[in-house]
Amino acid sequence: MLKKIFLYVMGVVYVAAGIIHFVKPEPYLKMVEFLPYPLALVYISGIAEILLGIGLMIPATTRYAAFGIILLLLAITPAHIYMLMAHEKWPEIPVVLLWLRLPLQLVLIYLANLYTKTSQAFYGERTKEQPIK
Repeated sequence: MLKKIFLYVMGVVYVAAGIIHFVKPEPYLKMVEFLPYPLALVYISGIAEILLGIGLMIPATTRYAAFGIILLLLAITPAHIYMLMAHEKWPEIPVVLLWLRLPLQLVLIYLANLYTKTSQAFYGERTKEQPIK
């Protein structure tokens, strides 16, 4: 039950984070200024977060959305590395927090991975491995 609740919390957090990409894109633009088409990348990653967050909360797509979140987290890691390397552009953020973002990515990947297992058993539906009771 707790795992199910956490799944919905995680889904809402990703949807909210995705919405912020559109409401306040400036911080994200600064993170990807070294890449071509930074505004497009900010919007694409925002859309991805919204769709994947919603996907987490739909039983039929939970597993796929969790895999998508893992891929998204890996894709945005270079932006976190850039922030660390160019930390003088973010004087308001202590460097130690920029360092902590990298292991945080691993924690978020681990949490998403919890939901990559078959979602049928997770949602209480019968699977081939489970006998009918």
